[in-house]
Amino acid sequence: MQLRMLAQTQKEPTIALINIVFLMLIFFMIAGTLAPPIEKDLTLVTTADLEGREPPDTLVAHADGRLSLRGQPVADATSYIVGLSPEAREVVKIVPDQALSARELVQLGNALRAAGAQRVVLITERAL
Repeated sequence: MQLRMLAQTQKEPTIALINIVFLMLIFFMIAGTLAPPIEKDLTLVTTADLEGREPPDTLVAHADGRLSLRGQPVADATSYIVGLSPEAREVVKIVPDQALSARELVQLGNALRAAGAQRVVLITERAL
């Protein structure tokens, strides 16, 4: 009779410990995901009317297919790549106009790769 009671008492602390750990896990999951609320009288800044500017040393592809670098026209992708140092050819950055067709953008990327660019990166606007 004593053996049965001893076996039963050994199982109960394990289950209780599992329940406590499980409840702590749920508590920390919920507490970790909550963020303090933003104040009600706070008005966020709007950036819709800001004028965008391309990063330096970035090729700009305009909507009509023109290319420019720092405001100066670039004849084509090959002449752009030829003017770059070998280190600068590793990553070539393009800022495409939103109205530039995807077909022209892909052609530009292929032309840059064929001219010697190791990697072509598109720079875009991040929205919230």
